[in-house]
Amino acid sequence: MNKKQTLLLIVILAASSLANAQNKLKHEDTEVYEPVPNVVTPGKTNSDAPSDAIVLFDGKNLDQWTMADHRGTPATWDVADGILTVNKHSGNIETKKLFSNYQLHVEWRIPSNITGSDQARGNSGVFLASLGGGDAGYELQVLDSYKNKTYVNGQAGSIYKQFIPLVNAAKPPGEWQSYDVVWTAPTFNDDGTVKTPARVTVFHNGVLVQNNVSLLGPTQYIGQASYNNAKHGPAPIKLQAHGDKSEPLSYRNIWVREL
Repeated sequence: MNKKQTLLLIVILAASSLANAQNKLKHEDTEVYEPVPNVVTPGKTNSDAPSDAIVLFDGKNLDQWTMADHRGTPATWDVADGILTVNKHSGNIETKKLFSNYQLHVEWRIPSNITGSDQARGNSGVFLASLGGGDAGYELQVLDSYKNKTYVNGQAGSIYKQFIPLVNAAKPPGEWQSYDVVWTAPTFNDDGTVKTPARVTVFHNGVLVQNNVSLLGPTQYIGQASYNNAKHGPAPIKLQAHGDKSEPLSYRNIWVREL
């Protein structure tokens, strides 16, 4: 038997062996029964919190919130008719509870009588991890972006000053809008350097606008974002009371699922 014949025989035997192994497999061999996922009851609508969610605002009170600049001080935004309206004079508010990885749902509405233009038009922000007072943290921009021109990494659906939304899914002022967010917190080495960056996926009004992007660091209004000196653990979720002079916007139906 020459070398070619020997090689052909080896190939035939290998193929035969593989076929025999496949024939011995059963469908049960690839069926897994444990661990059994927990049962979660979805809400009746996309706005409703599922059964395992923490409701951060249910239209009644701000018991889950505190002033961001003075943690422990009750949040003083305005609650009426099931709606939370920004109080620009009192400052940012943030959750009392700290979070790492989570799924977040939040609804917001630009007032129908909004005035101003560019960034001075219903400006606010959802800080996915607040890193102290002021605007420290990682900001998902809230803004009237319906026929309102501004820099594209500062429009609604942007990770402010970092990532432009994939599309502009904004509704007109006066209509309720939603963000659905999957947040993966950054991790850090012992020396403070970033081990894994923060990642975020965002749906704006049900439309994907941020697809598992890796953040460059906490938000910076001036300069490039980075993780220098940013080592942190679990953090609150913060809502911004922006200092522009346009009419304040409102929020409702805020809930979070820890992952």
